[in-house]
Amino acid sequence: MSKTRTATIAAIGALALTGCGDTQETGGADNGTLQAVSSFTILTDIVEEVGGEHVEVYNLVPVGQDPHEYDASPDDSKALADADVFFYNGLNLEGGEHGWAARMADAVEMEADQRIETSEGVEPMYLSEGLTDSVNPHAFLDPNVGMIMAENVANGLSEADPENAEAYQENLDEYLDALTDIDAQYQQEIGDLQDDRKVLVTSERAFQYMADRYDLREGYIWSVDTDDVGTPDQIISTIDFVNQYDPPALFVESNVTPAPMETIAEDTGIDIYATVYSDELAPEGEPGDTYIGFLEENLTRISEGLQQ
Repeated sequence: MSKTRTATIAAIGALALTGCGDTQETGGADNGTLQAVSSFTILTDIVEEVGGEHVEVYNLVPVGQDPHEYDASPDDSKALADADVFFYNGLNLEGGEHGWAARMADAVEMEADQRIETSEGVEPMYLSEGLTDSVNPHAFLDPNVGMIMAENVANGLSEADPENAEAYQENLDEYLDALTDIDAQYQQEIGDLQDDRKVLVTSERAFQYMADRYDLREGYIWSVDTDDVGTPDQIISTIDFVNQYDPPALFVESNVTPAPMETIAEDTGIDIYATVYSDELAPEGEPGDTYIGFLEENLTRISEGLQQ
């Protein structure tokens, strides 16, 4: 399996300086591997798992950076110009059709059939009811959505590299089995909770899809990280929610400031039980550094916190 390469941050203006590769050619680097670029760490791991030895994956947004807003580096632009295929999440994670990922692909004149939206086929959920431009991008927190994304990845790889389509399908089948097992674990461990303990409170509204799938009542301080975060009104509203539903524990995501949730914990007397993952994998070598591990760690921490 190829090792993910992450990039440093620089000005988006560097896009125009790197030039464009011949995006019509496929077949990858000198070692014969397909060259893929992926927008962020969760998706990069899925591409690596499905692609296996036949694919080399370049990751754009590294751990610790926000996939909603990202400034590309010259290395990023060169990797995309040289890529055979580009995988992105969609559902507005990368800013939509005018967001940073689309601008990058446009700048290197990448063809439309090389751009694979891996959330295609996912039923979107919305941060604000009735506002179709408020789609929640965090569908991948539900392992069932991960299955759809993996299938789209396999299709994209097979179209770019039909000679290895059978290998991609075999890898996909194995990966879907693992995700099916995780879905069963979520159903059992969350399903076994008493109804009054099925209350999940996080900082960002990242767990909407997961909460809906497994029948959790959802509380949060702010809707998405690109909005104002931790405002007095948001904190007061969340304190009211916590006082009303009395969750066993609070949770804070790895990529947000914990201060607003700490304020809520102090006011309500409900402790922050654990850190959970929303937009990114854990650092390499730590639990949660793969998509499978990410889902497992979230389940373990949430189910244990809500059981106490």
